[in-house]
Amino acid sequence: MTGFSMDNFSLKGKVALVTGASYGIGFAIASALAAAGAEIAFNEISQTAMNKGLASYREAGIDAHGYVADVTDEQAVNDLLLDIEKDFDTTPDILVNNAGIIKRIPMLEMSVADWRQVVDIDLTGPFIVSKAVLPGMIRKGHGKIINICSMMSELGRETVSAYAAAKGGLKMLTRNICSEYGEANIQCNAIGPGYIATPQTAPLRERQADGSRHPFDQFIIAKTPAARWGTTADLQGPAVFLASDASNFVNGHVLYVDGGILAYIGKQPA
Repeated sequence: MTGFSMDNFSLKGKVALVTGASYGIGFAIASALAAAGAEIAFNEISQTAMNKGLASYREAGIDAHGYVADVTDEQAVNDLLLDIEKDFDTTPDILVNNAGIIKRIPMLEMSVADWRQVVDIDLTGPFIVSKAVLPGMIRKGHGKIINICSMMSELGRETVSAYAAAKGGLKMLTRNICSEYGEANIQCNAIGPGYIATPQTAPLRERQADGSRHPFDQFIIAKTPAARWGTTADLQGPAVFLASDASNFVNGHVLYVDGGILAYIGKQPA
């Protein structure tokens, strides 16, 4: 038996690619990986979004490399990997499949085009990017892939049929990458965020004119044993753990960071 060392959590010398990481959850995770020692590469769908992301990283004191690439375009992703290898003189050791969208539309009103766009970005995108990074990880003899799943990988909810289907599929893609490439010392795990307080959800958390909580805010607080929304900071420790040597025997796992929602049936009515 070997002694435990905090060095097991260090990402020094590692290159991490975090997709869609110019803001929000992706930015928070990339920032945590950088704090643990990793060099950061990220992509965005447009030059404008990428430039905004670079400005945010500079403001945070992080020397990140930004690229414009669509995760649903296999050729663009392959070109992205070539650019990363040229800029870092190596291929990624860590991949975080964070890029994703949600469209809240009742199933009977959802067009097939909208369905396909959500599934393409949220499920096919992680397949394409993982497929692109895996050969380099196999050559190196190690690799970490972290997929950003959702509580909708386990639960259904009104208006999110495409998102839930894609995130459920992403959970199974996580397990399948583990199954296929675990012997190559590649660990593929996922993080399933709960309801996270972001600028996009701020209107749902605003106090009403009478001082009461927004109805959706009340719903989330009542369903969460922690009795609060999560923050992007709550996802940072789990991400560093899953990206580091500390998780070398953790594979095919979805770590739900949800304040206990999935463990809880809810309060009994008064």
